Amino acid sequence: MAKSNATKSATKSVQSETKPAKSVKAAADAKAAEAAEAAEAAAKEAARQAAADAFRDRLAGHAAELEELFMGLYGDHAAYEQLLAAMEQAATDRPADLQAIDKAREQDPDWYKRGDMFGMTMYTDLFAGDLKKLAGRIDYLKEQKLTYLHLMPLLKMPHPNNDGGYAVEDFDEVDPLLGSNEDLANLTKKLREAGISLCLDFVMNHTASSHRWAKAAQAGDPEYQDYYFCYDDRTIPDMYDAVVPQVFPSAAPGNFTWNEQMGKWVMTQFYPFQWDLNYRNPKVLVAMMSSVMHLANLGVEVFRLDAVPYIWKELGTNCRNLPTVHVIVRILRIILECVCPGVVLKGEVVMAPKELAAYFGTPEKPECHMLYNVSVMVNLWSALASQDTRLLKAQLDALNALPDNCWFVNYLRCHDDIGWGLDEDVERRLGIDPLAHKEFLYHFYEGAVPGSWSMGELYNYDEPSRDARSCGTTASLCGVEKAIITHDRPAFDRAIERDLLMHRAMAFLRGFPMLNCGDEIGQLNGWEYKEDPDRIEDSRNLHRSPFDWDKAALRTEEGTLQQRLWDGMADLRAMRDDPCFGPDAWVTTWDSGDDGILAVVRQCDGETLVGLFNFATTPRHAHLNASQYVMDALDADLAPYEARIIRR
Repeated sequence: MAKSNATKSATKSVQSETKPAKSVKAAADAKAAEAAEAAEAAAKEAARQAAADAFRDRLAGHAAELEELFMGLYGDHAAYEQLLAAMEQAATDRPADLQAIDKAREQDPDWYKRGDMFGMTMYTDLFAGDLKKLAGRIDYLKEQKLTYLHLMPLLKMPHPNNDGGYAVEDFDEVDPLLGSNEDLANLTKKLREAGISLCLDFVMNHTASSHRWAKAAQAGDPEYQDYYFCYDDRTIPDMYDAVVPQVFPSAAPGNFTWNEQMGKWVMTQFYPFQWDLNYRNPKVLVAMMSSVMHLANLGVEVFRLDAVPYIWKELGTNCRNLPTVHVIVRILRIILECVCPGVVLKGEVVMAPKELAAYFGTPEKPECHMLYNVSVMVNLWSALASQDTRLLKAQLDALNALPDNCWFVNYLRCHDDIGWGLDEDVERRLGIDPLAHKEFLYHFYEGAVPGSWSMGELYNYDEPSRDARSCGTTASLCGVEKAIITHDRPAFDRAIERDLLMHRAMAFLRGFPMLNCGDEIGQLNGWEYKEDPDRIEDSRNLHRSPFDWDKAALRTEEGTLQQRLWDGMADLRAMRDDPCFGPDAWVTTWDSGDDGILAVVRQCDGETLVGLFNFATTPRHAHLNASQYVMDALDADLAPYEARIIRR
């Protein structure tokens, strides 16, 4: 039935009244949204201005030194202005939550020295697949109360020849196989919420041969050839080779590679596909520093400076630990303190203890905040195989004698090999033949010495020098794998005791402990790498295998390998929840009266802890003499591989 005229009229009247009402509301909503948007923009601009002001205030305290260092190195005002502009831009663009961390850590500069610091290192793809999936596994990291996560190199790299990610194709972009920059920023945000700081490697010494700079150099561009060390003939390369040691004399002999496309020799100290950067060129420094700041603004809180002793080259020298290296590291430290003071530098310095202190700088002019404790890692494995802690004790004494600003990340295994760089002068003083001892160690850990319980492999064996390094997971090197294969239960129990002894000793030392992912569940060697043509040539892949989530699920099952080691790591964290592990603790070794037992004393605020670690296969007795103001005399009987903590 058709509507009546009255009904139609009423309907039109309602519609005419509703339309203006809706129109007014929409206009009001639009105006409110516009105001909110304007307020948000104003807040962002205010935050940017505050960040810029804070940067200028911090720069004011460093500007004179920064300019002096930069101009002394390059004498290039235009390049210096470019650096300052890049710094201000990075500071202004820094996200608000990261600025908050900066402010908090300026008030708490020793945050990374606290006793509750507990770290882990891993490969993103081996642990979870990619960055998004890793973000979904953070609960596993929180379960271990981690405060520090070191992810192996994840920036864009060539495939397959990338040296485990240390051949970088783009310092500003995440490798597409692992995710995107957005994925990295999202991951760091979730890690911060979980109380975990992310560490990434920054490969300062070289780029991949497929980096855009290297491609331009190969195409004949002289500007980019000056980003590297490129020579028409062998004259200068031969002068370098006469005094510069080879890093990998067997796997990658020589320090230069002939590039057919470019028609020049290029310096490649590590591998032919890694071109050494020329830091004599200020454009290189400015570009690399810009990349550091970019990554810091994505949420990276710690940078591991890879191969930092090698970054400056000079004819007539061995191109290691040169004074200019420290100028560059100091410049980087100043940049971070001005732009992102919550960020920390960790140096990878595989050098003798006498070389280490310089990389910390001085309290007035600091460089690295902390270093990888490579030398103690090596000496721990030496003590375990030889049942003799004298070399380890001497190394600890040398490190403990360093100034208070020197701090270390202690570990047993990482992505790399064990290079047997022991202190040969100390060895000779103790009556140990350095070469014979090195050969004993690397043969012991490949299981080729009678009585060895270890299963590992050699890496980079060099027949002329009889030098070699060792590969394998902690559990396999400690005897777990061999005991499982031979169905030897007593040997299995003893292997777990060795594993826990090594972790407990490592965690008791000056610095903070870092686990290699998988060691918390006793992951074994990944021999399957030999079936992969892209991996078989590098025996370090033995300990670079996918994380075994099925084995990890056994960590709560009583009596399993996984449960025993998982609970052992929990004991480490409980041990370190003590005032004697604070930043100001005094740490020293003590004579135990038995070369098989390492004794370490920690003291802080009137509290004293003694750590006794028996590296021998037999029961041993420790006697520690008394010392005024430290402790009374102490006697203790220790079972094989026992670690005991005693409060005095």
